[in-house]
Amino acid sequence: MNIGFILPMSMVMGFISYGLMAKWYVLPWAHEKSLSEGLTPILFLHSFRFIGMSFLIEGVTAQALDSRFAHPAAYGDLLAAILALASIVALKSNWKMAIPLVWVFNIEGTLDLLNAVVRGVIFTSDGHMGATYFIPAVIVPALLVSHVVVFRLLLQKGGR
Repeated sequence: MNIGFILPMSMVMGFISYGLMAKWYVLPWAHEKSLSEGLTPILFLHSFRFIGMSFLIEGVTAQALDSRFAHPAAYGDLLAAILALASIVALKSNWKMAIPLVWVFNIEGTLDLLNAVVRGVIFTSDGHMGATYFIPAVIVPALLVSHVVVFRLLLQKGGR
């Protein structure tokens, strides 16, 4: 199989699997909860996005990744993780700014992932991601689907 086909195929399979999981399990569960209770577990998933910093570690990647991809992806993920944690604290503390902060997190996190995918396609050669291959293959589809879930919950449950 052509190596250039493996990552896109993996991502598509991930989107399908995570999308069905969200539709059949996550959204029905979240709709039974308050907005804060439904958002918090999803935000905890994003609190681990600091793992994107591994794009900066040669040795974890097969070779140093192009900085035009690695730096924005790594630091964008770190910012998303910090915003996710701040959103969790704000929701659990019932701060007035909690829902606006979740909006900021969700917009930044979504744009960061889309930017990373585009830059990854343009600036990263097939096979050079080393162990970080699993980030776009497995984690990015889960994160993007969960961003869609957050947008749906915010819009449907009145989180303006």
